[in-house]
Amino acid sequence: MDITDVILHQHAEQRRMFAMLDEIPRTDTETLGAVWRRLEILLETHAEAEERYFYPELLRLGTGAGDADDVEEEVEDAVKDHNDIRDAIRTVGRHEVGSDDWWQAVIDCRVHNSDHMAEEERQDLADFRQHADLTLRHEIAVRFLRFESLEAADGVPPRDKDPEEYVGTGGRPQH
Repeated sequence: MDITDVILHQHAEQRRMFAMLDEIPRTDTETLGAVWRRLEILLETHAEAEERYFYPELLRLGTGAGDADDVEEEVEDAVKDHNDIRDAIRTVGRHEVGSDDWWQAVIDCRVHNSDHMAEEERQDLADFRQHADLTLRHEIAVRFLRFESLEAADGVPPRDKDPEEYVGTGGRPQH
């Protein structure tokens, strides 16, 4: 098990769940709401697990990959992206499920998430594969999945993080 593979798999699941929303009849608000709630939990538990277990190790080992200037820029941007996704999720929650405003908010969330995943796959995951050995990649995957599994039933409360402070503390919890 490799954390980079776990993250890629979950990215595929996120894409699949957004696509499911496309195929649910717009009048079936009960199903739309249920699928959205499941996706919302996945998005936040995934982001929080990355921030707890993946990014601190990336900050420690990475150097910057793809089109990132350096690892600090990579991680700061990723945390900012997570905050943008959290904001988009909150916006979805302010609208009636299935309404035009709800759909627009879901689309906005999808765009933020898609942009983030593409960047993360091109930069962060490549950087980590280049600098982390397989043992560490396995250990992080286990911690990451344990956290997500424990939190998946109810999700975790979304809490924005200051990207600069996050990078400045090496990804340690902010108070």
